Amino acid sequence: MSEPATLEIISDNISEEEVVFPSGDILSDEPPLESDLHREQIDLLIHLLKLWWRERQDFYASGNLTIYYSPNQKKSEHFRGPDFFVVLGTQKKDRKSWVVWQEDGKYPNLIVEILSSSTTAVDKGLKKQVYQDTFRTPDYFWFDPVTTELQGFHLVDGKYQEIQVTTDGRLWSQQLELYLGVYEGKLRFFTTENQLILSSEELAEQERLRAQKAEKRAQRAEQEIARLREVLRTQGIDLENI
Repeated sequence: MSEPATLEIISDNISEEEVVFPSGDILSDEPPLESDLHREQIDLLIHLLKLWWRERQDFYASGNLTIYYSPNQKKSEHFRGPDFFVVLGTQKKDRKSWVVWQEDGKYPNLIVEILSSSTTAVDKGLKKQVYQDTFRTPDYFWFDPVTTELQGFHLVDGKYQEIQVTTDGRLWSQQLELYLGVYEGKLRFFTTENQLILSSEELAEQERLRAQKAEKRAQRAEQEIARLREVLRTQGIDLENI
């Protein structure tokens, strides 16, 4: 399994005066999302993964959040804001941004960019290059919420190789050990058994339907018992006296 890059050590020829060490809390600096489709898709991915891994404490999943990765530890240079990303082997806690030099040099293990008319060229070009060469992020995907275009890459010997689509039209993430695929126009996660990972709302609806079916079965059983009692009564058999 490929491993993401860690932060390179500051060069010896940079003086201490030239390095700016910012405070611990560095705010994210991402622009507003382009549409409701983009916001809903990002929120859905975060919600689903956190729900699926609710017992785990060793990951961080977020979206539309700035990643600062300056080798000089400067907020003003070298930063990107992936639409959705996951870092493994880290503490599960809320953050205002992801600052590589404050996170043991860790970069994302997986990134998903949600394409739009204004970002497609950058997501497929410059960002892909940065995620490959600098972040060395093992799994990179992009998804278009309008056309439902989905493509994925896995880092092999330092270069992204396209992930082959399964017969179900899904892409395997080695880092998450889950499939990514399109379901009802949304990018979703699927288990190794190709089962859709449900949201809390879908789980609640599933439970409601299950309870509803159980209630209907109980009603039918009661009606059948009442019918049989009536049949026996017409034959002169009173179950109460047996």
